Amino acid sequence: MSDLKAETDRGKVFKKAYDFTMADDVKKSGLYPYFKPLQATNGTVVNIEGRDVIMAGSNNYLGLTNDPRTIEAAQNVINIYGTGCTGSRYLNGTLDLHLELEEKLADFMRKDACVLFSTGYQTNEGSIQTIAGRNDIIFSDKDNHACIVVGTQLSNGKTVRYRHNDMNHLRLLLEKADPDTGKIIVTDGVFSMSGMLANIPELVKLANEFGAGLYIDDAHAVGVVGEGGRGSASVFGLMDDVDLISGTFSKSFASLGGFIVGERAVIEYIRHKSPAHIFSASMPPANVATVLKSLEILQQETWRLERLEQISNYMRDQLSALGFNVLNSQTPIIPVVVGEMMDCFKFWKDLFEEGVYANAVVPPAVPQGQSLVRTSYMATHTDEHLDQILDAFKKVGIKHGIIDENGRSLIDI
Repeated sequence: MSDLKAETDRGKVFKKAYDFTMADDVKKSGLYPYFKPLQATNGTVVNIEGRDVIMAGSNNYLGLTNDPRTIEAAQNVINIYGTGCTGSRYLNGTLDLHLELEEKLADFMRKDACVLFSTGYQTNEGSIQTIAGRNDIIFSDKDNHACIVVGTQLSNGKTVRYRHNDMNHLRLLLEKADPDTGKIIVTDGVFSMSGMLANIPELVKLANEFGAGLYIDDAHAVGVVGEGGRGSASVFGLMDDVDLISGTFSKSFASLGGFIVGERAVIEYIRHKSPAHIFSASMPPANVATVLKSLEILQQETWRLERLEQISNYMRDQLSALGFNVLNSQTPIIPVVVGEMMDCFKFWKDLFEEGVYANAVVPPAVPQGQSLVRTSYMATHTDEHLDQILDAFKKVGIKHGIIDENGRSLIDI
């Protein structure tokens, strides 16, 4: 039936969908690692397919998604505001909770103002699209997240991509640009696949030298790294030198939504001009209350950041000592390079059988031949959890010829 429909004129537009068989092929092999439904979770341990496994692939960095205080905060506001806002912030969808969160985030991030978006993805898509106009140039890192890429595509500005974290290449591109043209450099603060920090000091120097704005997406940095969890620029003491910082609530803040902070005039322009903000329903009350409580806990319980850093350093060192290639990770995101796509799926499957859930990442998210298993850690992981994860990786790594018993890598990538 599908083949017949694909041959009709109406079916031509869907031909690409009928021709897409990769997912079905991998499913038939029993190695499909995606869209696994979680049947229960306490954060660090999840139930999948009727069995408990250690979660080593979540972005729940502070371990707050199951904290009784965030749950209670969400429940309490539903009785006051209901379950949704039924409109955009621009019209009927602004609550006093939204304004309270914007004020507290601006204060926390030490910026003039903040505006919320309904998702982290929309934050970057909508802000970049709005800020970069027809005669402006966007300089974007080639490894930037998809939402940044989409934002540059939707913008009327010209986009120039520089090699990943390559400041010399960025300098060459800036030198070629018209000095009178508006320019903005856009980068992830922490790159989501490698766990690597952007070179913020050099980015600040280049932005100052060439009169460019500097925009950092700190989705994996705010509530994770830096002074008090203020993100990648604060690692280097350069918060004041970054014009715009965006973040998400779907990671350390145990909720859903996003934000961007910066100078008041710029934020007000985004608030009134961004289609992603104006034409989207606002964050539901429970989501906002969860973020408010998470922000409060982040500021009060500094041990969470300290524990997260301790765990990250330990797991990075131990995985490296086993012989795994963890790239240039500097954060709780620690990749383990496997190689070819199907080898990665097999590695993932055996890891799952050993009681550990991580994320299989394959092209185009990573280069061909560099498929990896992406691990990420929470402040609430116990030492026992960590050792179980390491034992599983060692066993599976040896089985698949990635490492040997003596901690040597057996693959050349």
